[in-house]
Amino acid sequence: MMDEATYNQLISAAFKRIIAAADELDPDVLEAESTGDMVTLTAASREKCIVNTQRAVRQIWVAGRGQGIHFSYDPASGAWMDDKGKGLELFRFVADVVRHLCGEELRYPA
Repeated sequence: MMDEATYNQLISAAFKRIIAAADELDPDVLEAESTGDMVTLTAASREKCIVNTQRAVRQIWVAGRGQGIHFSYDPASGAWMDDKGKGLELFRFVADVVRHLCGEELRYPA
């Protein structure tokens, strides 16, 4: 399991990337809020996508579209992948949830 300092750096980078992408959308369409260990993306319909840390197991948990998915960091690929081996990648999954919620596409900064 990765050490806490590495996990904190990875979480910070992931959250900043999600917030930056959400901030590019009209806030009347999607509002992004970061509070400590959680990012909340709220569509105009008031539906939400929640991105939350799971510190005990060094994962990120995403709730949206009626499901909750845990993502673990894969150092070989440098990606956050779902822990069930379905091939879901964190940023693509969040973008898919946002598209479902508000019809807009998240475009992540490089």
